[in-house]
Amino acid sequence: MPRHFEPYAGPIEGLYLPQLAWDVFLRENIQTITQLRAVASQLEQFEGFGPITVRVIRQELDRVAASGEQTLDDGQLSGWGA
Repeated sequence: MPRHFEPYAGPIEGLYLPQLAWDVFLRENIQTITQLRAVASQLEQFEGFGPITVRVIRQELDRVAASGEQTLDDGQLSGWGA
C-alpha cells in the first residue's frame, strides 16, 4: 500500500505516524502506548481522523505489538512528558 504521508517518530517511542496523528494525540492528551491502545477502537470519533489515518494508526499498533517493540509508559520523549 503506498503511503500518502511522511511517518514521523513522535512522543510514543517506537511508533511512526503522520504528523496529524501526533497533533491529535497531543490535543487529546494521549501520551503513552497504553493510553493509545485504550482508545484504539474509538479513533474514528477523534476530530481530524479519517478512515485512512485510523487504519494507519491501527496498523502501526499491530506492527509494534508483532515485532515485540512494545514500550513502557515511561518510554515517551521528554517533549510531551512535561
